[in-house]
Amino acid sequence: MNAPATDILARIAGDRRRRIEAMRLVVPAHVLRARIAPRAGGRLERALRRGDPVAPLRMLCEIKRASPSRGMLCPELDPVAMAGVYERGGAAAISIVTEPDHFHGELEWMDRVRAVTALPLLLKDFIIDDYQLLDAVVRGADGVLLIASLLGEVRLQRMIGDAKLLGLDPLVEVHSIEDLLFAVRAGATLIGINNRDLRTFEVDLGTSLRLLPEVPPMVTAVAESGLSTAGHLATLRGTRCDAVLMGEVFMTSPDPAATLATLAAAAKG
Repeated sequence: MNAPATDILARIAGDRRRRIEAMRLVVPAHVLRARIAPRAGGRLERALRRGDPVAPLRMLCEIKRASPSRGMLCPELDPVAMAGVYERGGAAAISIVTEPDHFHGELEWMDRVRAVTALPLLLKDFIIDDYQLLDAVVRGADGVLLIASLLGEVRLQRMIGDAKLLGLDPLVEVHSIEDLLFAVRAGATLIGINNRDLRTFEVDLGTSLRLLPEVPPMVTAVAESGLSTAGHLATLRGTRCDAVLMGEVFMTSPDPAATLATLAAAAKG
């Protein structure tokens, strides 16, 4: 993709800001706060923690209709049915891509999937405002994605704290050593290493291999993007990686259950 380096991420963030302002007019933040029931956090992070280097990689399986780089992946996606496939196939948790303008996701998918599974759920969106945290917890999310390069260190630190106060586990996404270092300083304890550069949407599978050794021992590490084969998982199983986030391989498979069975076996070794 030949777009200037900051165009794609900046455009997505701008679209999210406009959507959030519209959402506030329909359901103000104080209304969302009144709907929140107290709860303890930690479900998502515990589910993704491998614990032992000989234990299987944990699988964070993703529901995603489309992507800016590949277009429509699964036009007839049924998020509830896919969640059932993932739960039966041994997923440790489910990620749901809810961004509507570029990924064709829907926030309502979180409500629908929450009603049918007890697995921890990650609301995966471009989180730029505390309003989105409130909305996520009301919908039953256990965690949210926070993108380090989108927020910056000071804002990231505040949003990590705000998410945890609401009982949400923040999965902090990084793509460079600079991102990783300031994410750790900001208090991230669950870090996703994205092999995809969100500014260009180019994928380099070596990114996670380069950054995984730099993740502190007590931080849970997730490898993300571009992972699709048993060989990819075999390589990561030999590192300090705790979990893998995989979605497109299932969304484009003619038999997602069979594909998951093959990859789950590779995650076990």
